Amino acid sequence: MDAHGYGGGTYAALNGKIYGNGTETLVLAHGYGTDQSVWHYLVPYLACCFKVVVFDLVFSANVSPDLYNPKKYSSFNGYASDLVNLLDELNVNKTIFVPLMRKDTMGGFTRSEINALFKQMDRNYTSWVQAFAPAAVGMNNTPATTEFKNSLWRMKPEIALSVARAVFLSDWRSILPKVLVPCTIIQSKRDPIVPNSVAYYMKRNLHGHARVEILDTRGHFPQLTAYNLLLKVLKRFLVIS
Repeated sequence: MDAHGYGGGTYAALNGKIYGNGTETLVLAHGYGTDQSVWHYLVPYLACCFKVVVFDLVFSANVSPDLYNPKKYSSFNGYASDLVNLLDELNVNKTIFVPLMRKDTMGGFTRSEINALFKQMDRNYTSWVQAFAPAAVGMNNTPATTEFKNSLWRMKPEIALSVARAVFLSDWRSILPKVLVPCTIIQSKRDPIVPNSVAYYMKRNLHGHARVEILDTRGHFPQLTAYNLLLKVLKRFLVIS
């Protein structure tokens, strides 16, 4: 086993892929309950201008469940370490990073609501997915809802619950003032998971130049439901002609 804890390296273990051969590297990171395929609408466009790196986070159903260490990944430090290791393997020293919004700064939920969510997941994971997926996507009976639902169902319930605990119970607000790089925070106008107030809170507390872009759409996954609007914003701040 190598120094990163993965026999074939982090890039291979997390199903890393590279599209395009641009001079600048763009790294796309998916969020909870999804995998790298969540970017499938955007990658063909972005690969025309960038070297695009995609990968699966360790909780993804595409990654061997043996690699998921509940203790290591109870903190986002574990995921950050994986990302740094992956980029080191690719000899990437500078990159543009496009992740899904971090939910550890979201607010909008009481502790009792979060505990109830955990109980629902533990009691009947399949039923929880059936209700949560359309609520998160923001639309019923759409291909995006089906895609997210199937992705959640492919996760091992015990891993899904462990990751949910890390997502909902973490609080990294104290880190924001330490972020000095320029950031663009892209938010759906009607996001049932992360309220708009989070985007503006982050803007106020990040110490690098930060701006907020609100997409006139609903749901937590504009990559799937409003990728044309998201691409328009990405083109603008990435300076794509």
